[in-house]
Amino acid sequence: MIKTGEKAPLDIKVLDSNGSQVSLRDLLGSYVVLYAYPMDETPGCVKEACSIRDVYNEFKELGVAVVGISPDNEKSHKKFAEHHELQFPLWADTKHELLNALGVWSFTGVARTTFLIDKEGTVAHVWEKVKPEGHGEEVLDFVTKFIETSRV
Repeated sequence: MIKTGEKAPLDIKVLDSNGSQVSLRDLLGSYVVLYAYPMDETPGCVKEACSIRDVYNEFKELGVAVVGISPDNEKSHKKFAEHHELQFPLWADTKHELLNALGVWSFTGVARTTFLIDKEGTVAHVWEKVKPEGHGEEVLDFVTKFIETSRV
């Protein structure tokens, strides 16, 4: 798994829920919360997505981009986002290229993991073995403090 202090895999292209190619390079200049999750519409993934959704406006106010990524295709993501009123992008990595580069993909699927990536594309923090419930608040608390101390 990619570690704190390492460069994020910036140039691997995946699809967003509209079918457009995107990469982490597109988000350079912003802090990014990238959360990898196993599958749309499963109980844990719904809890995690809704937890992040509920604090998404606070992330936006901080200037933090939030992105979810899973092996589901863009059509599945679009339905999932609409069903749960998710305002942040979901990326489709059906070939597992970005998930693999992050070190969260294995034959058993995606290890639920969240990454904070700084404005230069370096991994600033990793949450492993994420508990879905309340995860949004946990990440927001950390990111808020991280940004405040980075400004000093």
